[in-house]
Amino acid sequence: MRCALILVALAASLAASPVAAGDRADTGAERTVIVTAPAAADGVAAYGPFRVLDASRAALVDATDSASVRAFQAMLRDHPGIAVIEMVECPGTDDDSANLRLGRMIRARGIATHVPSGGSVRSGAVELFLAGSSRLIDDGAEFAVHAWRDSDGREPGDYAADSPYNRAYVEYYREMGVADPQAFYDMTNAVPNSDARWLTAQDMRGWLGDPRDGDVTVTVREAGTTEAPSIAYLDLGVGFP
Repeated sequence: MRCALILVALAASLAASPVAAGDRADTGAERTVIVTAPAAADGVAAYGPFRVLDASRAALVDATDSASVRAFQAMLRDHPGIAVIEMVECPGTDDDSANLRLGRMIRARGIATHVPSGGSVRSGAVELFLAGSSRLIDDGAEFAVHAWRDSDGREPGDYAADSPYNRAYVEYYREMGVADPQAFYDMTNAVPNSDARWLTAQDMRGWLGDPRDGDVTVTVREAGTTEAPSIAYLDLGVGFP
């Protein structure tokens, strides 16, 4: 029987980022981390959580949800020259299934991702950052990760390591070229869903295989193409892609 994967909001109290812990607040949402942040630019057009900035750039400024895939498709239909997604204020996702599908679409289109100084990529939005065909992280960017929790209150450690629920994420990270997919997944799950681990720009560069200081672009190396196992697309309630 399929399990509904509904992930609760974080109590974001861990301090390992430039933003003070007192500036963070929680909200009742699925796999998101809400923080106090400057208002994002309006852009020239809005498509769900995306804002078109110009002919070649769009910004992600909100949580993704079940409608975000269609919004992304509409944005590219109307603005086919978009080549970079600026990740400005990205609290996470309300639908993990749609979020992973969106990530695969970003990769398939060869779109790069960029987290500017002051940009914040948290929870489910990290999967979208990883989807970039190249990934630029500016000093002063921050990231937050945590374990998921299903509707029965179970977290990754409550399932076998090779269960469909755990393998779906590891396979996604492998597809996206994370240097060590299993270690990255284990790192995110080392923090319970009720908390968050905050990562600096340099921390995330290390997971992508380039720990250098300064603004660094990590170009995704093309791995050998293998057919993804059907387990990676398991429907967890709302349906994995």
